[in-house]
Amino acid sequence: MWKHSTPGIPDEFFERVEEVPITKEEVRVIQISKARLSQGQVVYDVGCGSGSISVEASYQIGPTGKIFSIDIDPKAVELTKTNLKKFSISNVSVILGNALDKIDELPLADAIFVGGTGGETSDIIKKCEQKLKAGGRIVIGTILIETLYSVLNTIKTLQFSSIDVIQVTISKSRKTSTGTMMLARNPVTIISATKI
Repeated sequence: MWKHSTPGIPDEFFERVEEVPITKEEVRVIQISKARLSQGQVVYDVGCGSGSISVEASYQIGPTGKIFSIDIDPKAVELTKTNLKKFSISNVSVILGNALDKIDELPLADAIFVGGTGGETSDIIKKCEQKLKAGGRIVIGTILIETLYSVLNTIKTLQFSSIDVIQVTISKSRKTSTGTMMLARNPVTIISATKI
C-alpha cells in the first residue's frame, strides 16, 4: 500500500477510531528519524495506539526486523492489528497488556518508542533502559508538561547520552468558503537519547 522508502504515510491512510490516539503524520516522521532505524533491527512500540509508528517503523527495518507493539487497551490492540493487515505487514507482534509486565518477556531492542503510558512513564522508561542494547535509541513523545518533567528527571538518572528535546507545533491547511486557513495542532515534545 505504501510504496515509498521515506516515512510520512498520510493520516487518512490509517483506519481510525475516536477513542484510540494516533501519532500524527509529521510528528511520526520526526520520531522515526530520531530513532535512526536500520534493516533487521528489533523495535518496541510501547503504547502503540493506532499502530501508526509500528507501520512506519516496519518499512524502515524491513522484513528481517521485528517489532513488538504493546498496549493495555484492547481497542488499540485491535486497531493496530487492523492497520498492520491493511498495510500487509507481517513482522510485528501485537501484545495486549501492561508494558511493565510485557517488556520483561521481550528480546533486547535496538530502538524503543514510548507513547501513551497511562501515567507510568517513568517506570516504563526505566524498564526500557534495561532492555535496550548499548547504542540503542529511545524516543518518547509527550503532550503533557508533567510527563515531560517526569521523563527528563528519569532519563538523566539512567545510562543515556545525546539527550535531545524538541517541541513541534504543526499547522495544517483547511479550506474555507473564502480561501485557505492554517489550523494549529497541539504541540508535541519529543525526547530522544542513546543508551551508553
